Amino acid sequence: MEKIIGRHEEQVVLDAILKSTDAELMAIYGRRRVGKTFLIKNYFESRLAFEISGIHHGSLEQQLENFGISLSAATGLKIAAPSSWLEAFEMLKTYLAPLIKKQKKVIFLDEFPWLNTPRSGFLGAFENFWNSWASMQKNLIVVLCGSAAAWMIRNVLNNRGGLHNRVTRKIKLLPFTISEAGDFFKERKVNLDQYQVLQLYMAMGGIPQYLKEVKPGQSATQAIDASCFNPAGFLYDEFKNLFHSLFDEAKGHMAVIRALAKKGKGLNRNEIIKAAKLKSGGGTTQLLEELTESGFISPYIPFGRTANDTIYRLTDEYSLFYLHFIDGATIKGTGSWATYSAGSSWKSWGGFAFENICIKHEPQIKRALGIGNVHTTSSMWRYHPQPGQKGAQIDMLIDRQDNCINICEMKFSLAPYEITKAYAKDIQNKIMVFRTATHTRKTLFVTMVTTYGVKNADNYAGLVQSEVTMEALFK
Repeated sequence: MEKIIGRHEEQVVLDAILKSTDAELMAIYGRRRVGKTFLIKNYFESRLAFEISGIHHGSLEQQLENFGISLSAATGLKIAAPSSWLEAFEMLKTYLAPLIKKQKKVIFLDEFPWLNTPRSGFLGAFENFWNSWASMQKNLIVVLCGSAAAWMIRNVLNNRGGLHNRVTRKIKLLPFTISEAGDFFKERKVNLDQYQVLQLYMAMGGIPQYLKEVKPGQSATQAIDASCFNPAGFLYDEFKNLFHSLFDEAKGHMAVIRALAKKGKGLNRNEIIKAAKLKSGGGTTQLLEELTESGFISPYIPFGRTANDTIYRLTDEYSLFYLHFIDGATIKGTGSWATYSAGSSWKSWGGFAFENICIKHEPQIKRALGIGNVHTTSSMWRYHPQPGQKGAQIDMLIDRQDNCINICEMKFSLAPYEITKAYAKDIQNKIMVFRTATHTRKTLFVTMVTTYGVKNADNYAGLVQSEVTMEALFK
């Protein structure tokens, strides 16, 4: 068994399943290449009695033939493809019955949504299998896995038919944190300092399959060049493959992603509809839900507002990087990233990418501030000024139960960040506008979250109350 990096909370759930004295039906979902299959197959390695992975856009005949091949591999016998899914699950019952009399066993249905081809009767046959037999087998664990997160939620977790309230456990598998990414590199003998890991995370995110592209001895620049700008590189055209593998009608999803990539501060629903040229209605709501559940975008309710004012931001690091640098790139091949990273667009992208990473790692920032156990809510805030007024935007507010608010300023730089007079004035303006517009009486703390700290905070006494460096994100 290969070592499982991180995934501590998930392993607690899996351990509880193994110790359970009842039949278990678990759903695990998360975006493509996030490590769902690796986690299940490695954790349950000695218990796996049967596994099958759906074929993307495969026909009913192909899926059933695949089932026959999978059952043959499990039994060691030559088994013909079943004629229907009802017959397939009857065959599976016959195979499993003697095995689960002795010990707990696992069956793993990977890419579950792909098995459910149109008019195939798959979902109904599985519902019958679980309700009529599997749910009564105390030594049986059934794991349903899918990359199409929204489909899994709609058809498995929120099923209104035969699977209604049948799922006993669920795991939404998220990308690695930056700390887990660092541990992943160490396990693979890739020795990089925190700033190098941060650069790679900004381009690839915490997707294990992407991080595998980094080879021992490569710098972050070399790895990004090889995987993203070489036409043979793994991430050169992953963007198109990614969305078409997750969504049947990916055009609208990609239009939203492209629209949000142009607006780092985010867009509300109506702004998205206009920018992506979508039709207003339930279709847009479902599309945004699908992108959210798949981990590409994140909704944020601005401070003091309601869900109707939700702002959506593109928070998938790879998509943000791809659309800024790889898509339509005029410079390709060796040395591309070194050239791009010397330009001005790199600074703009770097700022947004670092902000997203900080927002995702809010628990680590809270711990660094010594408020890990204080109840908080995080949000963003922006003020659209009236004529003659100044606007303001705060990308991360930590609203605390102890009557304080941390206003987080996130700055990505190659060296300790230097506060200029203009920037100090901008911070003071944010504080004034925020207090005036929100009428808050809470104590406001300005918190600088940077790569290497602040160079000259003492020059502006009382302006910055606390600092957090990138080192805290790795803890």
